[in-house]
Amino acid sequence: MTQEELSSYKKKYSQSERRFLEGPRSRGKEFLFTFKVVLEFIRGFRKLHFLGPCITVFGSARFKEDHIYYQQAREIGARLSDLGFGVMTGGGPGIMEAANRGAFENNGLSVGCNIELPHEQKENPYLHKWVDFHYFFVRKTLLVKYSYGFVIMPGGWGTMDEMFEALTLIQTGKIKEFPVVLFGKDYWKKLIELIQDMITHKTVSESELKEYLLITDSIDEAMDHIKKHAIHKFELKQGKSFKPMSLLGER
Repeated sequence: MTQEELSSYKKKYSQSERRFLEGPRSRGKEFLFTFKVVLEFIRGFRKLHFLGPCITVFGSARFKEDHIYYQQAREIGARLSDLGFGVMTGGGPGIMEAANRGAFENNGLSVGCNIELPHEQKENPYLHKWVDFHYFFVRKTLLVKYSYGFVIMPGGWGTMDEMFEALTLIQTGKIKEFPVVLFGKDYWKKLIELIQDMITHKTVSESELKEYLLITDSIDEAMDHIKKHAIHKFELKQGKSFKPMSLLGER
């Protein structure tokens, strides 16, 4: 596929999603959209079904290789692979690339759930396995589905969206109390103050946050938190995993 064809392809699906969000359409168009979404879920399930336990690392796509946050994410990826986890990210550049790279270079499993956008982004070169998605909500669901914990590195709107979705799912009991690490106290200073205000106004419970949310600048502390609240809590062990069936075209 040429660059021009790829650009046209991405634009078509971007417009499709925007039209869906504009409101009611004909029954046929709504059914067709639903069918496309189901196919995307199935494609993601088939691709990611054979992973072991993963930790998802969220963060900005805009940090370059020489930035301290990139370097920290790279070390976190390597350390997570030492714990036996696959490292899952959004599959793009910046923090995502760094975490994948750390795992990849440490002989750990590196996985990406890449989103197709008109202006960006291309999957990074440090992935053993990846899936390209058209729809953000499908991608976010699968980033959560295969994870036993979340590391939130410095980032923008997308990173905050992913973080608050994970915290909301835990708070409401839709997923188990997996560990969440908010990394970078200085970067997240104002957000940390907002969280304290939420606790003061009782819109969130301090006891809930203490159970699974860690705010830190220490990679060692982050790894200990993940070991305690993911490995030990859920008694994760290296063992047999699902194997692909060639008869079903799985690999």
